Amino acid sequence: MTKTFIEIMTARCAFLEKTANSLENRKSSFPDGVLNIKSTKNGTYYYCHIGDNKKYLGRKDEDLIRHLVQKELITKAIKVSKKESSIILKVLHEYPDEVIEDLYDNLPESRKKYATPLFLDTEQYAQQWLSIPYTPKSFKKDAPVFYTLKGERVRSKSEVIIADRLYAKGIPYKYECPLNVGEEIIHPDFTILKLSNRKTVYHEHCGMMDDQDYTEDLVSRVRKYGRAGIYPGCGLSFSFESSKQPLDISWLDDFIEKNFR
Repeated sequence: MTKTFIEIMTARCAFLEKTANSLENRKSSFPDGVLNIKSTKNGTYYYCHIGDNKKYLGRKDEDLIRHLVQKELITKAIKVSKKESSIILKVLHEYPDEVIEDLYDNLPESRKKYATPLFLDTEQYAQQWLSIPYTPKSFKKDAPVFYTLKGERVRSKSEVIIADRLYAKGIPYKYECPLNVGEEIIHPDFTILKLSNRKTVYHEHCGMMDDQDYTEDLVSRVRKYGRAGIYPGCGLSFSFESSKQPLDISWLDDFIEKNFR
């Protein structure tokens, strides 16, 4: 974790220094003068100050006003960039070689075998999340049979595709894991662990959008999620298809990358 933080801060510092240098070069191309703006009940008045000289700027001087405002913005951006860069450099200079998250990994093997980690890394956390047992929704006897690469049974070919795409991309998920919504239990198609923030999100594949009864049930299902404080775009996502519009695999891959990393 130390290395990651240092890399991020070093990259940020480099970006700020490069930006400040670039802005310094741009600033030199702007006209001389400092803009002063005075607002009264009769209107707003613009003045250009160069040394002790003061010049009123009217409508014909709008290009000059625009340039002076932009120069002012660039000047402030240079100052802010340099200040942040300076603070980061101080932090990096004082930052310890070892932080609390590294203590277990840095133990000698003779001690590590007797110690318990204080924190779980991403892989350990995912394994712990996946290891929690649950009872998925049962299948009717005459239901079609589809299996994923993980060997779990799902309800459609499209769900096989979604499950296998998640699995191939290393995104932890549970299929039809029960969820309490108010006084009722539902079984989301996919319960997904978003590793970047370690939050659990839910995904529903809506595979029969041209079936009116199915869509009515979907509306009811979305309301049930709301009872648990889970809303579309806020912990709940969907994919759709109909008999004429099958699941788009390239769209699915992009969707997974943007929403479940």
